[in-house]
Amino acid sequence: MPATESSAPAPAPAPESERAVAERIAQSMRAIADPTRVQILRLLMDAPDGRRGVTDLAARLGLTQPTVSHHVRIMATDGILQSTQEGRQVWYSLVPSRLADVFDFVQRSPSDGVPVSVDPAVLERISSDLAMRFAGTFSRETIAGYVASSYELLQQGAPRDRHLSSHTSRFAADRLGALEAAQLHRDTTATADSPASSDAPAEDPAEAAAPGATRPTSVLFVCVQNAGRSQLAAAILRSLAGDRVRVLTAGSQPTESINPKIVAALDEIGVSVDGEYPKPLTDEVVRGADVVITMGCGDACPIYPGRRYLDWELPDPAAMAMDGVRAVRDDIDTRVRELLRSLPPVNAA
Repeated sequence: MPATESSAPAPAPAPESERAVAERIAQSMRAIADPTRVQILRLLMDAPDGRRGVTDLAARLGLTQPTVSHHVRIMATDGILQSTQEGRQVWYSLVPSRLADVFDFVQRSPSDGVPVSVDPAVLERISSDLAMRFAGTFSRETIAGYVASSYELLQQGAPRDRHLSSHTSRFAADRLGALEAAQLHRDTTATADSPASSDAPAEDPAEAAAPGATRPTSVLFVCVQNAGRSQLAAAILRSLAGDRVRVLTAGSQPTESINPKIVAALDEIGVSVDGEYPKPLTDEVVRGADVVITMGCGDACPIYPGRRYLDWELPDPAAMAMDGVRAVRDDIDTRVRELLRSLPPVNAA
């Protein structure tokens, strides 16, 4: 009898080549590189529940239903749209995992190519938030001056920056933080160089410069996907408190990336997500937190004594239109400011 060949594991599939990845991305862009399809995607993104039927789309666009169906089928074939049938009605919505791929492309203003400007009311808000963050260190006038100059410098260097609001806020905060550090260094150096009485014990300059300083309060925000509510709250708290509060986020079922609508809604008020990303909820981050705030994870959060637990009942903005996301953002903004006022004085503005 012929020898029996031993079974061997099937070879692993070859990794996708860079060329194949590029072709796949190009195909996706071709699928939406049509004015009508861009309009359809915008209408879906702006729908209160993120979905519309062909009849509704056709009426809003002033087109025939067969024309709209043709465009919808192309995007569905490419995996950009998905359909759900309820009785005789077919609803179309954006595939959640594709939102990040198309959001910036679809939401671009028709005036792209024209220098971006930031509403003076947003610059005023940035100054007010930084005044809270640097209270007792810089005057309101000094902070407003740094915000204005930061905005001008960034606008000169990148006039079409679509995130100019949040970048202005972050740049101004970085400059003020550097100035604060330089002043602290100057003060501690002067303290170290000043003569001391012969019978007085040696004093650590850092301790002398910050009497009564304690470690920052640690606040953990938790929601299901760690891509919406928790990121909104964390970004706003960071912008108000700076290094005086250690801000963490986590999700009981984290998704791949932060919802781009969240990034856009924060940018509108001059707040940056600062390179954050969804991450799983782990035991040690709860143990290390002083305040744990849940936003939908329920019993998924372990309970440890000595921590302050809060539950903010907030709707999930994942499938909301931008107006709904803004409403959740503003609700969270109010809650975060109340939270900051309740933290120990050393950590609050």
